[in-house]
Order: sequence, then C-alpha cells, then structure tokens
Amino acid sequence: MDAIWGAILVFFGFVSSLGASVVMPIIIFIMGVCLKAGVGKSLRAGLTVGVGFIGLNLVIGMMGSNLGPAVVEMSERFGLSLSIIDVGWPAAAAIAFASRVGAIIIPVCLAVNILMLLTNTTQTIDIDIWDYWHFAFTGALVAILTGSQAIGILAAVLNEMIVLVLGDYTAPGLEKYNDLPGISLPHGFTTAFVPGAIVLNKVIDLIPGLNKVEIDMTTLQKRFGVFGEPMLVGTVLGVIIGIVAGKDVTGVLALGITLGAVLVLIPKMAAMLMEGLIPISDAASEFISKNFQNRGKIYIGLDSAVGIGHPTTLAVSLVLVPLTVFLAVILPGNRVLPFADLAVIPWMFVLIIPIVKNNGFRALIIGFITLAIGLWIATDLAPMITQAAVNASFDIPPGATEISSICDGANPLTWAIVRLHGIGIIGIIIVAIIAVGLAVVNRFRIIKEAKALRAAS
Repeated sequence: MDAIWGAILVFFGFVSSLGASVVMPIIIFIMGVCLKAGVGKSLRAGLTVGVGFIGLNLVIGMMGSNLGPAVVEMSERFGLSLSIIDVGWPAAAAIAFASRVGAIIIPVCLAVNILMLLTNTTQTIDIDIWDYWHFAFTGALVAILTGSQAIGILAAVLNEMIVLVLGDYTAPGLEKYNDLPGISLPHGFTTAFVPGAIVLNKVIDLIPGLNKVEIDMTTLQKRFGVFGEPMLVGTVLGVIIGIVAGKDVTGVLALGITLGAVLVLIPKMAAMLMEGLIPISDAASEFISKNFQNRGKIYIGLDSAVGIGHPTTLAVSLVLVPLTVFLAVILPGNRVLPFADLAVIPWMFVLIIPIVKNNGFRALIIGFITLAIGLWIATDLAPMITQAAVNASFDIPPGATEISSICDGANPLTWAIVRLHGIGIIGIIIVAIIAVGLAVVNRFRIIKEAKALRAAS
C-alpha cells in the first residue's frame, strides 16, 4: 500500500513540475476525448490552450520585467526601505509544493473536487491543478502554526471547498462582464478577494455622491476615441510610471510603449486560449445535459490569467502598481516592500470587475483598500512564510531576515483560515462550518438552477 501511495505522489510531483503550459493541454485533450469531442478537435483545443498560456506568460513576463526595474528605481530615488522582502509567487509556489502538504495536494484536491461534483456542491471542474499550490500554501502555514500535518491538510481542503463555491458564484458575472462563457476561476488568490469586494461595493452603494461616480473603459473609448483605447491608456500610464521612476527619455518612452503593448496583447492571448476551451466547454455541457438531469450548468475551472486582459482590470492595476509602493511606506504597521509580485496585482481584480459591474472608479477604491489590508496580512504572515521557506530549503535572499509575498502572503482567505486554525479546535470548527455551509447552500442553488433549466426547455 505504501509503495502504491509513494508511486502516486511521485507521479503527481512530476505533473506539478511540468507547469501549467504543459499540463493544461494534456488535460484538455484527455477531457475532450472523454467527452467525445473527437481526437482531432481535442488535440487542436489542447494545443491552442497551450499556445495561449505560453503567449500570456510571455506578455506577463514582459510586463513584470519592465515594471520591476521601474519600481526598484522608484524605491532608490525616494529612499524607500522596508525589512520584509517580497520574494514573489514563484518562490511561494515552490515553498508550498516543497512542503509535506504540497507533496500530496494534487491527488487530495482532485478527490475533493470529484466528491463535490458528485454531491452537487460545486459546478466547477477545476482542471487548473498546478494552481493547487495556493491550497498547499495555506495548509503549509497551518501545519507550522499547529504543529500538525493532518490539520494542515484539512485546512488546505477547506480552503479548496470555499474557493470552488466562490468560483461557482462568480462565474455568471465573469461570463457577462469578461466574456468568458462556461468558465469559472477557482483560483486560490483571485477568488479570495471576492467577499471583501462584495462588502466594500455595498458600502459604496450607501455613500451619497460616491455611489453615482462611474468610470467605464468602454464608455471612455467611445467618448475619447483613440485616446480612450487600452493601447493609449497603457502607454500614458507607462510614461507616468517612467517619469516617477526618474528614467531618461528613452526609458520613459520604452516603458510607455511596452505597457501599451501589454494592454493590447494580453486580451489577444486570452482570446486564443478561449478559442481552445470553447469546444471542450460545449462538449461538457452536452455531456452533462444528456447524463445528469439534476445538475445545472457545468464550468471549467481555469487560472485567472484568462481574465486579466479586461481593459478595466489592466488599467486599474497599472495605476495601483506605483501607488502600492508608496502605500507600503506610509502605511502604519507595514514592513513589506512590494517588488517581485507587483505583476500579480491584475489577478486581484479579475473577479472584482464583475462585482463592480465594470466600474473602474469603484475597482480603484476597492483595490486601494484591498492592497492596504493585504500589506498588513503579508506582514503578519511573514514569520510563518519565512519558517515554511526554511523547512522547504528555500534560498532566502542575502540580507533578508524575513520574506513574504503579495501572492499568497497578502491573501485574506489564507490569513483568516490560518489565524482561525491557530486558536485551536474552536477555530477549526468555525472554518469547517463555513466551508460545509457554503457547499450545502451551493447545492440548493445548483438544484434550483437545474429545475429552472429543465422547465425552460
């Protein structure tokens, strides 16, 4: 039995090492064949998704490699210095997968997702297995805090359950405002900001005057013509960031053109990725309608990278990148200097945009508050993240006494789960009640939706 389990862990360890751009095409192909979409169509769909992911990663990498040096120059120019280093999500993912929880997270999370599908407590088939590291990250921190690997695994599972339900809940808005039909985003980082965004959006509704302000990128484009297009918006923001960073004329213009290109290319790469997913999504819908009468719509769960191409998401993110650095300096109690993870700020807004109904003004306010809270969370979790890095034999940057990250160090859901588990059995019960309660409520909603669909047909 131990040998079989060991072989399973080795296999999934190998799978996680391949990365999303390799794993996703394979999974899409297998799904397509199983759903009887045809070998040829499934192969083309898988490869198209792979090309889309590679294109997205290239453009996002270009954005990060250009924004990163600009932030360093801003920090040096204004003498900014904070003691906790933001090591970035690749380091956080490596730490998560290197933990004992991370070693078994993929088979465990797959089993939980299948169980929830069979019990009608989720509509999402989460094929983004590489990003299970977000759940492993939560579990690793809980294991350090409690001294129990079993409790760490439980925390990771409860995290996944909550995220799957939130993925279902936000999928209709994602379809309406991001034009991503049949897709949900059960992403451990992106989805964590949904509850807070809902509350803050309701608060703005109650403030006279503020609740009337609206900035819509589509409206701006119609009103200002070419000057409202994402390409021009990105270029202007890039020029402003370059000037604040103290770059010379060449550097300012280069950063402007680069960020203008980012706002054009990311949506195109996301559209290519969606081109590969649509045949599989259609086949899944047909399969479900034929074989499961008591089930509503089924969503394919993906990485939030497919949604960051939204013009409002990118524009708001580029405004907040330099503001985040200055916020980190003036915010009382913060000790984290944002750097490596500034490029993941767009991921925070993918599901906020549908909540605020594409209102860029509200997204900007909610984003600013969210980032402030996130910096406090990243500071609070830094000792545990540093310990997890030591346990995983991660090379801590020279001169750094503590490390953290924006992704997932600033994750409010991770923080809540970790801190609740830290108070003992009562906290564990509270998280379990929330996760199971959300799943049960989701089941009632799914069954009701299925009955409505049958009645309509």
